[in-house]
Amino acid sequence: MTDPNTQADSTSNRLAGEASPYLLQHAKNPVDWYPWGEEALSRAKTEDKPILLSIGYSACHWCHVMAHECFENVEIAGLMNRDFINVKVDREERPDLDDIYQKSAQVFLGRGGGWPLTIFLTPAQEPFYGGTYFPPVARYNLPGFPEVLRGVIEAYRNHRDDVCKNVEKVKAGLLRVGTPQPSDDPLTDRLLDEAAKSLGQFFDPVHGGFGEGPKFPTVPPLSLLLRQAVRVKDVSHQELVLLQLRTMAAGGIYDHLGGGFHRYSVDGQWLIPHFEKMLYDNAQLVRIYLDGWRLTKEERFREVVEETLEFVRRELTHPDGAFYAAQDADSEGHEGVYFVWEPGEIVSVLGPDVAEEFCLHYGVTESGNFEGKNVLNRLSGKQLPPDALDALRPAKAKLLAARERRMKPQRDDNILTSWNAMTVSAYLDAYQTFGLPAYLTAAERALTFLLDYAVEKGRVYRTVTAGKGRLNGYLDDAACLAAALLDAFEATSHRWYLIQAREVTDHLLERFWDETAGGCFYTSRDHEALLHRMKAGTDSAIPSGNAIVASVLLKLFSFTREQRYYDRAEQLFRVFRNVMEHNAYGSSAMLCSLDWYLTTPHEIVVVGTRGEARTESLLSTVHQRYLPNRTVVVADASRRAGEPDLPLAVGKTSVNGQAAVYVCQRQSCSPPATESQQLERLL
Repeated sequence: MTDPNTQADSTSNRLAGEASPYLLQHAKNPVDWYPWGEEALSRAKTEDKPILLSIGYSACHWCHVMAHECFENVEIAGLMNRDFINVKVDREERPDLDDIYQKSAQVFLGRGGGWPLTIFLTPAQEPFYGGTYFPPVARYNLPGFPEVLRGVIEAYRNHRDDVCKNVEKVKAGLLRVGTPQPSDDPLTDRLLDEAAKSLGQFFDPVHGGFGEGPKFPTVPPLSLLLRQAVRVKDVSHQELVLLQLRTMAAGGIYDHLGGGFHRYSVDGQWLIPHFEKMLYDNAQLVRIYLDGWRLTKEERFREVVEETLEFVRRELTHPDGAFYAAQDADSEGHEGVYFVWEPGEIVSVLGPDVAEEFCLHYGVTESGNFEGKNVLNRLSGKQLPPDALDALRPAKAKLLAARERRMKPQRDDNILTSWNAMTVSAYLDAYQTFGLPAYLTAAERALTFLLDYAVEKGRVYRTVTAGKGRLNGYLDDAACLAAALLDAFEATSHRWYLIQAREVTDHLLERFWDETAGGCFYTSRDHEALLHRMKAGTDSAIPSGNAIVASVLLKLFSFTREQRYYDRAEQLFRVFRNVMEHNAYGSSAMLCSLDWYLTTPHEIVVVGTRGEARTESLLSTVHQRYLPNRTVVVADASRRAGEPDLPLAVGKTSVNGQAAVYVCQRQSCSPPATESQQLERLL
């Protein structure tokens, strides 16, 4: 153990034995770090010391900054080691802790939290003070971290009553946001109408996005606006979303050479990003760009989908098919160095003539737009016609090859079940839309990996390390996996995927469902006891687990006609009704699921054989239309003998030996259509 009053030597601290890439980044700090666990909590109680809890993740730029400035500083580490029990947490491994203490920080700060998260706890895990990034000396209108440490330990030792008051204030806040009260008020279209109105008022009509900046590429509110456009036949909602999709695709938040989106834009124009690339962002953005393509058939949207999935394949894919969590923002000790360009560098790769044309189009100047260099973008550069853009493709390929020779940002090698499942769904969506077999192959490889290593008899693990499931899975892990399995069933008609989806969902309901008030807790009933067992309907960086559960339940009801799934979904909406009414942006994913519940879905049955031209043509017609509330079943004549029809397919037949499609709503089905043009009219 590190002597708290002396400089640590070069040996590792307690984090050296951890599997998390983020924790391992801190294994050589002079800070006497503990992982979260009984050893740290017991020592805090025995010595009556406050816990300094630091939460971050591997690809986080400001986490790296604070680590370098504070946690590698021997004097600051000495203060930490002398007065605190120091605990490091990877928010990717422990989103339960992150959720509790982010919401606690919001009470202290009066605004959203973020990473790195710095929270001070009593030995009973109760938060009484905190913030996010702290510098080593006072700057940015923030106190220096040593000043914070001295103030906290002074309060803990000599003003314990004030500490207790802060604790009670936070506990009350957690109870309020983490325990929603069910409502008997009606579930009506008014909730959707008011939510869309609220989002529209918050929307930037010039650049797209919500607010003024920084801007995050948050997908659920966009999905909700698109659904509203269809539901009330108001194209203005659709145009808001398309504005944002076009602007992001032109902005620096998008990687114009390597594909994929960075974490967020520091400005309101989507120009300058924080450069980390997260798997979950790109999985969600692929799907909203697919929706944009379905509505407009704009080639740029298809390019974004294909380039983003190529980025995932190239940079974030495990040899066995799973997906890694993120690509870092930093390389060579600086943020964004890997991604930015000087004009002279472009000339050296492309030659002066092509470089001039490229720089005009991608906004490259001598003065630059980011620390004297250039984030490539198409926001203000010369606008070229499509044939000229095509002519620049070889230039982009050359620049990408040149960039590959730079020192790459590190990769976060965490394999997280929920993020992987979301990416599986994105690949399946792209496969069904564009029909490219490589997308189906990628999806099924990853899904096989998850089922082999992250699931045991329906129980889902959070992460996979060295071929073994590890850590209790959370609600979003099980929910996203169930959703991906249902997507795989729709994409392939393999009944086994539906069976697995039901098994995962039934285990989820058994382990996470609140039998008293309804809805799902974020942690399972056999999870360790924490400060509060949260039950949330609001989205974070990914849609809320309860929103995904609602969608899964409604789809399972459509496929199986088992009333219990529908009833649970309805109960879940009642639990979060008040949340939806008062927080449209934060509960957008739940509102999307409510839209399904309130709007009669299309239940589409194709009677035909997978792989045959007419069957695939009919399926393509369905999948290339924007139909947010729909299920698709293929009654395949080649299925295994004795395998019963799904309820939707009972009584449906082909027409004169040809594939036929039935469009059903409210238990009533259209006459069979055998041609895509007929099907278009039915949809």
